[in-house]
Amino acid sequence: MEQGYTIRNQTLPHFITITVVDWIDVFSRKVYRDEVISSLDYCIKNKNMNLYGYVIMSNPIHMIVQSQEGKLSDLIRDFKKFTARVILNKIQTEPESRKEWMLERFALATESHSRNKTYQFWKYGNHPEEIYTNKFMWSKLDYIHLNPIRAGLVQKASHYMYSSASNYVNDTGLLPITKADNPIVAVLNLNNMQRYDQY
Repeated sequence: MEQGYTIRNQTLPHFITITVVDWIDVFSRKVYRDEVISSLDYCIKNKNMNLYGYVIMSNPIHMIVQSQEGKLSDLIRDFKKFTARVILNKIQTEPESRKEWMLERFALATESHSRNKTYQFWKYGNHPEEIYTNKFMWSKLDYIHLNPIRAGLVQKASHYMYSSASNYVNDTGLLPITKADNPIVAVLNLNNMQRYDQY
């Protein structure tokens, strides 16, 4: 875990960022983004994960997550371990023009860490930030949902499919999320919901 950023309260929602080593743009390919969606869906349905918001960009994933069992560190560790294994397997076994280059980068990343012997897919740590107020929740949701606009991928946040913005705007999305208007942290200022109409 990164110095200064630890999950102290395992029961509260946290904003986390999970990044591919060397900022390799793995998730520019739909096949790998779909694996992340599948894994998140499994965690929601089988691992008691509350997912309040997410976005999958080309190499990082930003999320606000909570463990209903109070085991957030374990949940994130297992998610990273499983997705790394599945995506690395796909890179090795399915058509991928960047295969040799990517695998070389993942192999080099193991040299500075002893945990992974063959390949390291994710950077260590996830920069967890505890969600302690609804104002902070919404500031992080705005950050998450505006990422594709800042990257020039879409003009409206809700148009980016690999994000929870459409869940908040249209009540539809690739994943079932827990909306931030549930009283998990404190009383919500409903003006935050109206902002998404502009997106």
